[in-house]
Amino acid sequence: MLTLKEVHAYYGKSHVLHGVNCDVHGGEIVALLGRNGSGRSTTVKAIMGLVDCAGSVQFKGQEVLGQKAFEIAHAGIGYVPENRDIFPTLTVQQNLLLGQKGGKKRGKDGQRWSFDDMYKMFPRLKERQHTEAGVLSGGEQQMLTLCRTLMGEPELIMIDEPTEGLAPKIVELVAGYLRELKRRGISVLLVEQKLTIALEVADRCLVMGHGQIVFEGTPAELRANGDIRKEWLEV
Repeated sequence: MLTLKEVHAYYGKSHVLHGVNCDVHGGEIVALLGRNGSGRSTTVKAIMGLVDCAGSVQFKGQEVLGQKAFEIAHAGIGYVPENRDIFPTLTVQQNLLLGQKGGKKRGKDGQRWSFDDMYKMFPRLKERQHTEAGVLSGGEQQMLTLCRTLMGEPELIMIDEPTEGLAPKIVELVAGYLRELKRRGISVLLVEQKLTIALEVADRCLVMGHGQIVFEGTPAELRANGDIRKEWLEV
């Protein structure tokens, strides 16, 4: 579904990604792991057209490198940034409404996700649906960002550090959310620093170091490879 070939990315004169090659298949969860500064967030920004880059990024066989972020989103890629980016003065319901893809047919035949789906996954959002998003807790804002992205009906969703700063109970809710995405056939590229949750939900793991993929394998293979974990993941 998503294929990166020899992707190089730059911030000005700083060369951050050095020939990244990876793919995400339909309906699978791929965890992108690595220490801070390894290039994980830059990789998803490169896919989303948010940094200068070269190489090839193909989605469903079509080249998207060089397209604008909104064009890539309309092609079917959802992006949940690390900083959450909710609209603080709008209510939970209004934030979700803004997530809907403009011009898309609504109703049972044209909509994979509904407001009811969001509130079923995260009942706390239903309780707060008429509350301004800016007064929500960090965990509630993360739930809202995840759900707002889903309302755009993506076929693949990239999520950057969804459990950062969240309480263990909320982390478990996020893990359940990821499993529900997979159950519904959504592909997920998960940028995550917490190895535990990544190994728990992912089908495959990619480990980044110095702007390149240094390991690719199943969670079981990563668990068994102490040298890779020590060199590229453990602090």
